[in-house]
Amino acid sequence: MRTIKNHKYQTSGFKTAILIVGLMVPGIQVIAQTVPHNDVTAPLHLMKPDYPTPYGIPAAGEIEKVLIRLYRYLDAATPAKIINGKSKEEITDLSKLTDEAVFAAGDFRLTSYEWGVTYAGMLNAGEATGDARFTEYTNKRLKLIADVAPYFRTRLQANPNAVSPVRTVLQPHALDDAGAVCAAMIKLERSGSKTNLRPLIDNFIAYISNREFRFADGTLARNRPQPNTLWLDDLFMSVPALAQMGKLTGDVKYYDDAVKQVLQFSQRMFDQEKGLYMHGWVQDMKFHPKFYWARANGWGVMTMVELLDVLPTSHPGYQPVLAQLQAHVKGLVAYQDGTGLWHQLLDRNDSYLETSATAIYAYAIAKGINRGFLDERAFAPVAILAWNAVATKVNAKGQVEGTCVGTGMGFDASFYYYRPVNVYAAHGYGPALLAGSEVLKLIKNHSYEINDSSLQLKTGSK
Repeated sequence: MRTIKNHKYQTSGFKTAILIVGLMVPGIQVIAQTVPHNDVTAPLHLMKPDYPTPYGIPAAGEIEKVLIRLYRYLDAATPAKIINGKSKEEITDLSKLTDEAVFAAGDFRLTSYEWGVTYAGMLNAGEATGDARFTEYTNKRLKLIADVAPYFRTRLQANPNAVSPVRTVLQPHALDDAGAVCAAMIKLERSGSKTNLRPLIDNFIAYISNREFRFADGTLARNRPQPNTLWLDDLFMSVPALAQMGKLTGDVKYYDDAVKQVLQFSQRMFDQEKGLYMHGWVQDMKFHPKFYWARANGWGVMTMVELLDVLPTSHPGYQPVLAQLQAHVKGLVAYQDGTGLWHQLLDRNDSYLETSATAIYAYAIAKGINRGFLDERAFAPVAILAWNAVATKVNAKGQVEGTCVGTGMGFDASFYYYRPVNVYAAHGYGPALLAGSEVLKLIKNHSYEINDSSLQLKTGSK
């Protein structure tokens, strides 16, 4: 008796079927026959794609693991300690501060606007996970800033040239100094924290409201790199703090100013056709170059979500801001790369893929869905894919890779194309925390499934 052996044959995503045949042929027994998959023998639409980024619904536990990696790295890399700058000894009794007192050295600055975003990210992660370590991270560092502020306020009043680790908190000279840290402080204050943050909050808000340069119509502006310049970044450096102050105090003037900024920036800087914002706008230019820098668009979209999160629906600016948010998100999603990331210049896919902007979009879109501002059927898959991409950029140490360093405003493509990326670019950490925690809320509150191979809102879940 002769035996015909089956042969192995495999196509991408499928193994060939084995066909058992019983033939009554004298002297020959066919025990198996391979049949290559083709359009007749196999459901080719079920072949597994070779995705560059994990595709589908992330497990809640996997998101939490990424958030914990971020926390552990940042907790170690940003010690909440004040030391003697000369002896390097920790000062545990803050009644014994001296002019040599400084924050213990770490990888990042505790009073920067980037760390204002990180403080907010930690608070959001605490809400999403129920893990008090995230909340305590913010509480511990903002409390330290508040506790040392009275001593250094007195020293700066006596000697304006005195060295102070909290100078930008006590004497802000730009929106970067004020807005993001202030917004995080108000969020912590509203959470019931006993930290004495209110004097610092009031100081920040007074700067934003009364001392920052503005156009004649009240639009917040800068005089660099050119006179009378708008930076899209400044929406985030001002509006969330104003909005939070409105929520904290109930004073409608803060809401009014916040709405005015969004609408007046948008009137000048939003490209209706593309659904994107240019990075900068100079009042005296006859032609306004349009460079759609990714992270600046992130600051813009996050600003609107943060404002709508606390703005009363009865406020006359609520619907216009909501419409602007929806128009911007519609524009952004059209430029998402197949990896789930977005490009450094959004409409130029030969510019590099950038992490911090992607994380901001993931957060803003997920929060927009969670708060009912955005259509979850249309946009949840975008946010989830974006988070999956961001998660691949958080390395084993907990550092965020692929983040563009701090960037001014330019009028040529090369400036944006060749901005460096670095794991010590502080801009990546707060957005990554915000994105992971908000997507975690998204998958806990909504049901998704793989339906006919694609990620979908689960049928009948709403």
